[in-house]
Formats: sequence, C-alpha cells, structure tokens
Amino acid sequence: MRERRAVLACGCLVLALAGAIAASVLATPSAAQSPPPPTTTTPPPTTPPPTTPPPPVVPPPEYIPQGVTVGGVNVGGLLPDQAYEEVGDVAADPLALAFRGRTFVIAPWKLGTRMLVRQAVNHALDAAPGEAVRLPVRIRGAAVRAYVDKLAREVDRKAVDARFKMRNERPRITRERPGRKLDRLRATKDIVDALAHNKRGLINLRAKIIRPRVTRRSLSTPVIVIHRESRQLRLYRGMRPWRTFGIAVGQSSYPTPIGRFEIVVMHRNPWWFPPDADWARGSAPVPPGPGNPLGTRWMGLSVSGVGIHGTPDPASIGYSASHGCIRMHIPSAEWLFRRVVVGTPVYIVPS
Repeated sequence: MRERRAVLACGCLVLALAGAIAASVLATPSAAQSPPPPTTTTPPPTTPPPTTPPPPVVPPPEYIPQGVTVGGVNVGGLLPDQAYEEVGDVAADPLALAFRGRTFVIAPWKLGTRMLVRQAVNHALDAAPGEAVRLPVRIRGAAVRAYVDKLAREVDRKAVDARFKMRNERPRITRERPGRKLDRLRATKDIVDALAHNKRGLINLRAKIIRPRVTRRSLSTPVIVIHRESRQLRLYRGMRPWRTFGIAVGQSSYPTPIGRFEIVVMHRNPWWFPPDADWARGSAPVPPGPGNPLGTRWMGLSVSGVGIHGTPDPASIGYSASHGCIRMHIPSAEWLFRRVVVGTPVYIVPS
C-alpha cells in the first residue's frame, strides 16, 4: 500500500517537472521574432512655422442711449459722429427776428457764439436713457449788444409833432406821428436765451411807443395870419377862422417882413424906445399913456424891431404907414392881447 502511494507521488512530480520545462520553451522568443537592433541616426533640426499675431479685438460700436437729447435734439440710438452732425447742424441754424412784417436773420457765429457740441455728445454717451443733456455755449456779450444796436437803427423812429403849415395862405395842422424805440434789454435777453438753449423759434422784437409832445388837438390854439397887401390880420383857432381885423403895415421903404414868426414878448402899457434907425434919430423915449406910438399893448415878434401893437393914429389903419410893425386899433389890440400867448405862431404872407 505504501509502495503504491510512493509510485503515484513520483509520477505526479515527473508530470509537474515536464510541464514547467514546456512552459519555459514556449516563453523564450525565437530568433526570427527578436526586435531589430536600435539605430543611432538623429533626425535633422526643423524650423518652427512663423507665428501670426492674433487679430486685434474690435470693441462693439457704442450707441447713445435711447431717448437722450442734446440741446433739445434727439440723439438716442445714434453713434457719436452721427449725433455730432445732428446737433451741429441745428446749432448752426441762424436766428430769425421779426418786427412789424420785417425779418432779420443772423448766424450764431456772427455773434461770436461757440457751441461745445463734441463735449455734449461725449456726455450723452454716459447719460441715462431719456436724459436731457445741456449743450454748453459760449456767448460774446459785446457781439450780441452790437447787433442789438444795429437792430435799433432799423427799428427806432423819432416821434413827429403836429405843426402848423400854410397851404393856400391858410393855416393847416399836420398830423402827429408817434415814434418808437426798440426794447434793447428784452431783445438782448431773447437772443442770449435762444443761443444758450439752442432754440430757433421766431423772436418777436418789441418797441416802446414814443408819444409826440404836440398833437393836432393840442394845436387847436390861436394862429395869426397877416395879409400884407390886403392889410388884414386874421385870427384862427387851430384851422378854423375866428376874427378878422383891419391893420396898417410897413411903408415900401420899411416893408413888413414875409415869413413864419411867433410872439416872443408881450407887454401891457409899454414904453416906446426909439430904435437905432435914421427915422428915429433924435427921438426921446415915450412913457405909457395917450400918444404912445405903441398904444396900450405890445406883442413883439421873433424878428428884430417888429411887433403887433395898438396905435393912437386910427386913420393909418388900412395903409402902408408904419416902419415895419403891424398896427391895430387900440381896442382890437387889447382884445387880441387877451387871446394869444408867447409862442403863438404868426404867418405874414404877401397877399
């Protein structure tokens, strides 16, 4: 029994040894399957291809936020250059001013005005949607005032007083005409406001009315017309005839002057002083009273040595008898004296 177990153990050992030898033979590579010997050849150096720099990064266009205005001009959604052109075009528009149907046009640059459009557009880029951006403006006050002075020369008009004027040897009163004066302060303010706020609406100029000092109504006062040839003194109330008087006028050698004059002095019971003339040489002054050559009233005219007065010689009325003065009956001279004043017009006409 033991011998049988020993035989079996020996047989197992032999089989195990044979398997190990077979496995070793199978694991050893053959000469045909061995790898080639390593080579010592090195590849030639290669030049790396040139590197191209990456393209620059272009930022997206920057638009002005929607609803933004610059100087009242809507620039929302525009590029800065577009906004600059839009605002610049409006800012360059001329100002228009009007007065009673006349229009005056002036470009802002002629007033020395500078619009800072680029600065305002740059501000608009950072504005909130819907924001109103102010357009900075530099204004030369001296240039604006000089232009207003020029406008005033076109607008201003002097008032014209009513006055007496002879027509067909009768007094006529011309119509008064009011004057006007440009409201320069208001015009200057309106122009500066339009430039500062980039407004281009029509500016209506205003003028102050200058009232004439003398009107037709105020000239409804006495007017004296002396007809030298017919020896008549006609008194008018304005343009209406009032009274007519017979008079004496100057001799041919001392003619009563022709023209427009006025009463410059009035005296009651005057003295008569001899003038510096040949006909009066050696004469003495005459005090008031009967026989005074001037009667009781003297109305001196704006021409030397000539006046309207009474006379103690009523027979001279209707003739050329004086030395240039206008003689009247004493009662007539006194009546006239009470109706006229210093400044009353006196027209002496040839007829």
